[in-house]
Amino acid sequence: MIVLVLNTGSSSVKYQVINPEQEKILAKGVVERIGMSGAILTHKPHDRDEVRLSGEILDHKMAIEYVLSILLSKNHGVIKSKGEIDAVGHRVVHGGEEFSGSVLINEEVMKEMRRCIDYAPLHNPPNLKGINAAQQLLPDAPQVGVFDTAFHQSMPKHAYIYGLPYAIYKRHGIRRYGFHGTSHRFVSMRAAQMLDQPLDNLKMITCHLGNGASVAAIREGKSIDTSMGFTPLEGLLMGTRSGDMDPAVILSIMNKEELTLNEATTLLNKHSGLIGVSGLSSDMREIEDEYEESKRARLAHDIFTYRLKKYIGAYAAAMDGLDVVVFTGGIGENSPLVRKHALQGLNFMGVQMDEHKNEEQTKEERIVSKDQAKVTCMVIPTNEELVIAMDTMEIVKNGKET
Repeated sequence: MIVLVLNTGSSSVKYQVINPEQEKILAKGVVERIGMSGAILTHKPHDRDEVRLSGEILDHKMAIEYVLSILLSKNHGVIKSKGEIDAVGHRVVHGGEEFSGSVLINEEVMKEMRRCIDYAPLHNPPNLKGINAAQQLLPDAPQVGVFDTAFHQSMPKHAYIYGLPYAIYKRHGIRRYGFHGTSHRFVSMRAAQMLDQPLDNLKMITCHLGNGASVAAIREGKSIDTSMGFTPLEGLLMGTRSGDMDPAVILSIMNKEELTLNEATTLLNKHSGLIGVSGLSSDMREIEDEYEESKRARLAHDIFTYRLKKYIGAYAAAMDGLDVVVFTGGIGENSPLVRKHALQGLNFMGVQMDEHKNEEQTKEERIVSKDQAKVTCMVIPTNEELVIAMDTMEIVKNGKET
């Protein structure tokens, strides 16, 4: 089976062509600057060099047309006809309370996704555009939605209800939803496979650390809590997002600075986090380059790792113990310093980092804790696209929700 995986953003379309039965990526790429001048398609077949093409790409349908054209091209393609694409799997950010698994997309599913636009106004609309375009261009291919929020629907009510009047939850759906669910799900399953243990036997904390960052507590293979909340703004300090703070802070700032709602939203989501504290960068690599020289870069790094450490401790308490900690995402996979500082001082919990293993420069999945450590600490590169492809294959073959 061949699955086209689409991740559609406001001005981009990321794609991979995957054979999920063989867990093989045939091609991957991205279309950027959709609707802007200088749009670019970057395409990489599995067995050939990367190619970059520029052109006028006005909308998401045209972007996916470009993708299909290069997938079919003689020099850069990996399929001979559109009919070879058996199904399309779509990453969808928000599924609300309706979806606890991946689903075959029909009009009722689309209607529910449109209802969730209020929860994810920046993400669900382009996700819907990608689905509409794929349906028009590949009318014979089943379309499957894989939701970032679905994995966290197993959280108990006491973990997702906020301390607001309950009527607010009932009227407006204000609650913790959590995000990065596909990544947390993948690395937790992969960790169990690497350890040759049933996922049902493990108490695990997974740390997806990138420009957006979240932590999940996973007990017996199910998410019981996660750091992101109603939106991806809650939780850890992130590249440009503030993370946890007193909600009265923003009310005070709006009053003192005379900010509009849109201005306040931009402040919290685009100008805070690592870039806000350091005044230097939202990129952890640049923060670490200046760690010894810049006090504010060090402060930003220390806040990031301190909050991560707090969540690890809290989630170990929530699960009454801990067997595994997994790091993934661009920062989680590539920053030994973040891993070292986040786990420092947690020996009392059975966490013992092996400094040599932690410092090893490799892209491979691996264990970075000491052999005798009670808690196994791991680095596992995430593969959300493979999860989407495998869910899509399962749903198309079985005709049911995952």
